[in-house]
Parts: sequence; structure tokens; C-alpha cells
Amino acid sequence: MTGDDRRGHRDVFRYPGYPAFWAAETVSEFGTYVTTMALQVLIVVTLHGTATDVGLMNAARWAPYLVLGLVVGALVDRWRRRPVLVATDVARGLLLCLIPLCWHLDRLTLPVLIGFVTVFGVMSLLNDAATQSFLPRLVPPSALLAANARLDQSGAVAQTSGPVVAGGLVSWLGAPLAVVVDAVSYLFSAAAVACIRVAEPRAGTGGRPLNLRREIGAGLRWVYRHRMLAPLAVTTHGWFLFNSMLLTVFAPFALLRLGLTPFELGVALSFAGGGGLVGSLLSTRLGLRWGAGRTVIACRAGTAVAWAVIALAPGDGEAAALAVVAAGQFLYGLTIGAENANEMGYRQAVTPDELQGRMNTTMRSINRAVIVAGAPLGGLLADGIGDRVTLWIGVAGFVLVSVALAVSPFRSARHDDADPDDMEREDGGPVTP
Repeated sequence: MTGDDRRGHRDVFRYPGYPAFWAAETVSEFGTYVTTMALQVLIVVTLHGTATDVGLMNAARWAPYLVLGLVVGALVDRWRRRPVLVATDVARGLLLCLIPLCWHLDRLTLPVLIGFVTVFGVMSLLNDAATQSFLPRLVPPSALLAANARLDQSGAVAQTSGPVVAGGLVSWLGAPLAVVVDAVSYLFSAAAVACIRVAEPRAGTGGRPLNLRREIGAGLRWVYRHRMLAPLAVTTHGWFLFNSMLLTVFAPFALLRLGLTPFELGVALSFAGGGGLVGSLLSTRLGLRWGAGRTVIACRAGTAVAWAVIALAPGDGEAAALAVVAAGQFLYGLTIGAENANEMGYRQAVTPDELQGRMNTTMRSINRAVIVAGAPLGGLLADGIGDRVTLWIGVAGFVLVSVALAVSPFRSARHDDADPDDMEREDGGPVTP
């Protein structure tokens, strides 16, 4: 790696456009925590809904990823990404403003809210696909690790402090009006991205008409036939399966089995944000020293250890339970914080610009589909064989995922080897945008 590349890792904010992009992502990340809490309070308190109603709203939020994810990936690869980011941020901001307006007019019902959330989910899907595909146009491949790490660091701060800020705003303003704070954050994000000056080439379609089947297929082949991305993608789907099972079991386990209060649970969860911040601060150094492959594998093994610590927490209201759970959450956040930038930076670097949208939405859509299956599976297992046993099943799953990735070619993946210009298509031709 050259001296210029190392300086890029240390000072990614020197790239024009990246500071505005980082600011947009950071502000909207904080706002998301406000809406996440506000909508749940809105359903339960304002609309007098049930836990099932909250579940329906959450399903509406993620359903577009399952239904439209692969299609959106193909479309985003044909569009310039900055206009997509600006338009979807504006749309999300306006949608959120309609919620307090309907509440004020006494027209807000659960079906209306679910309708808003569904459209919001479609806009978020488009925005996510464009966001992950836009970053490689702002920084060179050698700086993608650092660029993602900076985003993770601000995200970890939001994870730590966002729920506290959200709780205060919801208590002060009420749930309907608190949503406006997130609306403002999206409008700020749109303005910040609109100010970015970057040359965006049109998609290299060669004048071909849109053929969704062919273009979606190209994205699937790129991910699942790639020597490095295929094992990463498959094991990541497994990671999301076991993680969704454990997250479903965690709150009932902590509240009922361990006897933690809701406040203590919130304190324990804040440790995950703190761990995430530390992990993201270390991610660049670890990735450059160990390589992307070994870093991701070690972090996934560490995630298994984190949940093993939680599974070992003493029950029946013992004072040590909070300390043990908090330690497990800190390690959980630490491993995710250190892994994410390495995983994201590597897969962005090895993927040519023309396939960025399809690569990202292919992996994210199937990950979301796995969550839909894993979350209820975790609940069914906990009710049937016990929450602590289910936790150990999840731990074993994380170990399996780590071992599978460790014996794959991905173990040798390094950031300084990740260059899409050196990759070849499956037909032997060079990859060119």
C-alpha cells in the first residue's frame, strides 16, 4: 500500500463530497431512533394498539425489501445515485410530516399509519441501495474501509445516545410531534447531499433496453459465483438468521428470566452502542493489519463469545445479572463495530460500479428475508424448549458461521487486493463500468 493510500485511510474527510455525505448520514441516523421509538409509542399509547399491531407496522417497514429488493438493485444501477438520494430523503421527510398532520385532523388510524410506513419502506429501500453504491464514487477503493469506519463511528454514537434523546423528545413533545424531528433530519440530509459535486457516469448499458430478469440475474451471479463474495454472502445470511433468533429471545430472557427492569435493560443495551464505537475506531487498524478476511472471521467468532456471556448470566434477580449482560452487550457491539466497515469496504471495493446497486440489494434483501424467518423461529424455540437453551443454539450457529467462513477462500481477503479493475466476468472478459 502506498503512502498516499495510508494517508487516505487516516484522513478520509479530505475527499471532496465525503464530509457532506457523512453529515447527511449521521444526522438522519440520529433522527431514525426518534421515529423508531415514536411510532411504537404512537401505536400503543395514542392509537391504543397491541403488540401485534406493532409487529404489523414493523413488517410493513421491511416488506418492500423482500418484494422489491432485487428489482430496485437493477434500477439503481441504471440511474445516477445522487438524485435518488435527494428525492428519497425529501419523500421520507414529507411522509413523516403527514403523520402529525393526520393526527391533528383526527384522521390517523392504524391502517393509515401502516400505509405511510410501507411507502416509507420503499423510499428507504431505494435510498439504502443508492447510499451504499454512491460511497465508492466519493472515495477511491483504498479509502473505503476508513470511509465506512467513520460512518460506523457516528452510527455507534447514535446507537448509544439516540434512544435517550428519543425518549426525552417523545416525553416532551408527544409521539406524533416527535416524528417531525426525524422529518427535519431527512430534509437536512437531502440538502447536504444535493450540495455534493461529483461526476456520476451513466450506466454502461450499451443502449440496451431494461431487462429486469437479465440484470437481476447478473447481480445474483456476481454475488454467488464470486470466489470471495459468495462465501461472505452465504455466511452473512446465516449470521442474520441466528442474530434475529437471539434478538427475539433477548428481551424476554433479560426481563423475565434474569429479572432486569426495563431501565436496566436500556442501560445494558447502551453498552452495545459503546462497544460499537470502540470497535469502529479499531476497525481500520485491524483491517489493514489482519486483512478483511481474518478480521471479519475473528469478529464473528467474538459475536458467539458475546452471546455465550449473556447466556451464562445468573437469573432470579441476582445483582450480577446486569453486569454480565452489559459485558456481553459491549462485546457484541465491539465485534459488529469492528466487522462492519471491513465487510462493507471490501465488498464495495471488489464490485465494479455498474453492479454496486445489485450487489448491495441482493445481499440486503436476502438478509431481510432471513430475519423474517429467524425472528419467529427464535420465539417458537424459546416458548417450546426454553430461552436459555435457545440462546445456546444461537451461539452454536454463530460458531458454525465463523468456521464456515474460516475454511473458505475469504479468509485470505485483504483490502489492498480488492480492486474491481483486476476482476473478470465469468465469461473471461474484463469488468468495465
